[in-house]
Order: sequence, then structure tokens, then C-alpha cells
Amino acid sequence: MNFSSFREKVAYQPILLGSFALLASGALAWVSQATGEAIVAAEARDLRTSLSDVLPQGFADNDLLGDTVTIERDGQPVTIYRARQRGKVRGAVFKVAERGYAADIQLLMALDTDGTTLGVRVIKHAETPGLGDKIEAAKSPWIEGFSGKSLHQPSPAQWAVKKDGGAFEQFAGATITPRAVVKAVKGGLAFFSAHRQEILGEE
Repeated sequence: MNFSSFREKVAYQPILLGSFALLASGALAWVSQATGEAIVAAEARDLRTSLSDVLPQGFADNDLLGDTVTIERDGQPVTIYRARQRGKVRGAVFKVAERGYAADIQLLMALDTDGTTLGVRVIKHAETPGLGDKIEAAKSPWIEGFSGKSLHQPSPAQWAVKKDGGAFEQFAGATITPRAVVKAVKGGLAFFSAHRQEILGEE
């Protein structure tokens, strides 16, 4: 085999590999573009469902996803969804999080204009099945106990699990989990209180 044919064969392989790489990249880009809108639509639909879960039925008549304000909390942006009835702001919904036993527990909480909780739901967690997962509304009514609560009801000192001298029940063998949820909700109430006028769009 002469040098010329050897050189052609050596160059052929990287060209072929490069061609396949370009084709694969193009295919991936096309699939991403084709499915991107469907994924965004599905995420919006799931978020709307979650927002409606923490609000009383008929509480709002606006599209919460299109009525938001962003406020910084501890250096991180928080998106607040305003709930309106006939154009008037009646409440707000936003996410809070606190470290649980295994990872951050993410919650969605809704408040009325007075800072009273309308509902709280866990939207993401990695707590122990059969123990910490009792924070899920589908597995236990425990999370419903936050409805009607505020920074002053119960008193600030009572915003803790009973093991810590507070008003909220804990789970046998999983105290860390409810403790984290109580802390997250109390922090959300304090955040709302500190930014109430901005959240509600008041002068």
C-alpha cells in the first residue's frame, strides 16, 4: 500500500465520524425544538393544577401564571402568583423550601391578603417512604393543618412541632421532616409579611 492511499484511508475515518456527529447533533436539535413547546405547555398545565390545589375553589378567576411579581429572598428570586377575583387581589401563592431529612422539601403555599394560610402542598421531596412522606396530602391529612394559620395564630413560639414545645404534630421516627415543613411555612409567612404591599401591588 503506497503512502497516498494510506493517507486517504486515514482521512476518511475522521470525516465519516464528523459527518455522523453533525447528523446526530442536527437530529437532537430538531427533536428538542419539536418537543420544546409541548414540554413547556405540560409544565404550565401542571403548575396551574398545583396552584389551584392550594386555593379554595372559586377563590380566583384570573390566570395566575400571567399575573406575577418577582421578589428577592435570601439572594434568590421568588415568583409570586397573584390570585384575583374581579380584578381585585385576594391572595398570593409562592414556593418555599427547607432542608428535610434527605433533601430540600419544596412547598407551595397560598395566603390571603391578611397573611393567613389558605393552603399548603408539598410539590417535591425525597423523604423516607412510609415515614416522612406523610407530608403528602395524598397520604395523610397532616398538611391540611396549616390552613387558617398565620404568624400570630399560633403564637410565634408555638410555630414548632410538639417535641420542640410547639403546636404541630410530628411523625413517629421522622421528626426532622415535619420540623422542616413547619419552619418553611413560618418562613413563608414572614416573607409575605415583610413584602406584603409589594406582593399585593399596593401603594
